Parts: sequence; structure tokens; C-alpha cells
Amino acid sequence: MRGTRDIKIITGLRRSGKSQLMLMYMDWLRSIDPECQIIFVDLQLLSNEHLCEYHALYEHISSQWVPNKNNVVCIDEVQQCKGFERAVISLHAENKYDLYLTGSNAFLLSSDLATLFTGRYMTVEVFPFSFAEYCEYTGDTDLQDALDRYVEDGGLAGSYDYSSPRQRKTYVREVYDTIIQRDLITKYRYANLPVLNRVVQYMLDNVSNVCSVSNMAKVLKSEGFDTTHVTIAHYLEQLTQAFLLYKIDRYDIKGRKYLQSMSKYYVVDSALRYAILGTRSMDWGRVYENIVAIELRRRGYELYVGKMYQQEVDFIATRGSEQIYIQVSDNISEPATLHRELTPLLRIPDAYPKYLIARTKHPTYTDQGVLIHDLATWLYKEQ
Repeated sequence: MRGTRDIKIITGLRRSGKSQLMLMYMDWLRSIDPECQIIFVDLQLLSNEHLCEYHALYEHISSQWVPNKNNVVCIDEVQQCKGFERAVISLHAENKYDLYLTGSNAFLLSSDLATLFTGRYMTVEVFPFSFAEYCEYTGDTDLQDALDRYVEDGGLAGSYDYSSPRQRKTYVREVYDTIIQRDLITKYRYANLPVLNRVVQYMLDNVSNVCSVSNMAKVLKSEGFDTTHVTIAHYLEQLTQAFLLYKIDRYDIKGRKYLQSMSKYYVVDSALRYAILGTRSMDWGRVYENIVAIELRRRGYELYVGKMYQQEVDFIATRGSEQIYIQVSDNISEPATLHRELTPLLRIPDAYPKYLIARTKHPTYTDQGVLIHDLATWLYKEQ
């Protein structure tokens, strides 16, 4: 990534640490290249208000260019500059800078990037804290107890500043409200906010379940909401663009084809589910599956839900030439439950690794060729 011609755009959920990542990256650059010329512009600062016009921004950066050095441009909250893309594209065309941007998701939703910077950019996705990062931050060494807390606390590190669960939930709820109000309403000017909020509640209540947009429309209509499956499909697409939800499509393992219907959706952080829904309708297996899905995305895997005959494999995870099959469960101490979880994996005819991840609270072991991992240990171990 470093030194490539691409415009590097740091994306991800609001308050997930994009600006902090940029600052840490600049510190790292100085440590490996003390002579580099870092041109940093934070457009949130009132002292930089005069740079919130693209000609002024361009001239400010150009004036700091130093020949025969690595010139790195880092612009935080770039959307504060009206017409920022014109300045950025011009800087990129000069081929003299290593360019990095962060910005509000309302202005840098992934659907817009191809329009703004066609063929010139790459994204660096930032997620909330992983379980391993949570343990490092809190100093927890008992992984099982820490996982119980992480499920509810989530990975939005700003909430850790608050001592009480109620205050932490309030913080997370405010993050959600900001996403809805600024990233979506500002962008799309929704006329029917109650429908949007009900769609979010429905999805949070059904994380890890196969989703039918048509069925969702029927449920909302039965509750008195005036909506259609087309509107709901648009809302789901926009919620994924804002990094609140992640859509995972299905793949027919036996037929070796992608399936266009009945996808799954996962919420980016489990704390959002708690903050909005509370602890109603808790299905720990689905909550754990959600956490594993986001962790796999964080580790750089491309994900699909596997269909094998009439059974489902939770994840087909690919990363380069690597491929693994994964089932996620809560408690597999009962033989019938273990058999149910293993059967789809054992029916897959190829030799790619197969994992069953559950809250075993035991070291990893093998059953019929399937590696059985304890959930807390697997999440904690970076792979």
C-alpha cells in the first residue's frame, strides 16, 4: 500500500478509529523514514477553515512539497472542503505524492468512490476493536469472561471511557443515531424514517438468519408500515454502504454456482444490537456467528454462505489461494448438537480445511478430520 500511486481512502463505521489510524500511520512512517515530508491537513480544525475550498487546499499542499523526499499527504475529514475531489485528483495526476484520505461516510460511501476517483483509489477498511484488541485494551487474561463482556460491550472503543453499562449503551446508541441522521438521511433525504428504523431493528433481530426482502416487506406491512420490497432492498443496500451491515451471499457448493437470493446480513458490532434491542430474543449461536463473520472480514477473508444439498455451511472463507469451511455454534456438548454441526462439513467432498468454532472452553481438537476450536481462543489468536 505505502508508496503506490493509488489514492488510499480509509473507510469504515463512524467512530471506529479512522482518524486515529491515520495519526498512528504517520508516526510509523516517521519511525521508518525520518526524512519523509508528511503534509497533514485536519479539516475539522477551525484554524484550517480557510482550506475548505479546493483551490486553497491544493495550493496549501503544493507549497509544502519538497523535492527528493517521500511526500506523504494525509487529509482528515476531507469532505469539509467543497470540491475536494478536484484538488485530490490534481495532486494524484502530478504523481509526486503518496495520498491518504479519511472522511465522513455521508460523503465517502463506497458507492461514490468509483464516481469520484475512477480507477485511482484503494480502500483501507477500519473495523471496531477485535476481541484480541479488546483484551489488550482492558488487560483481561481470562478469555472466557472477557468474551462474555465483549459480546455486550462490543468494539467501539469510545464507549470504554464510560464506567456504567447504561452509559456505554447510550454512547453506542448515539453512534447509531449519527449514522442514520448524517450518513443516510443527509445523503438520501429519506422521507420515511420510521420504516428505515424498523428495517434496522428487524435486521438486528435477525442477524445470521437468511433474509428474504419480500418476507420482510410482508412483516412490516402487517405492522402498519407503508413500504415495498423495493424500498427495503434500497435501505439494506444503503445500510451496507454505511458499514452498519455486511451482506454475505450464498454459494452452492455441490453445484459450484453463486445464488442470487436469500442472503445473510451481519451487524458490524454486537454492541449495536444490545444498544438498540436490549437482550430480547437472544440466540447465542447467531450472536457468535455474527462475531465470527466480522472477525473473518477483519482478517481479510471473502465470505460466502455455503449451501450443501438442503443443509447450510455458515461460511466459505477465501483469502488468496486459501479456503476454509466454518461452522459456528454455541454449545456442542450434546452429541446430537455436535452431529448436526459436523454433518454439513463432512458432506463436502473436497479437502479444504474444515472448522467448527464453538464455546468449548477446551484446547483445539479434531473430530473426523474437522478442527474444533474454542470460540474465545480462536478470536483471540490473530491468524
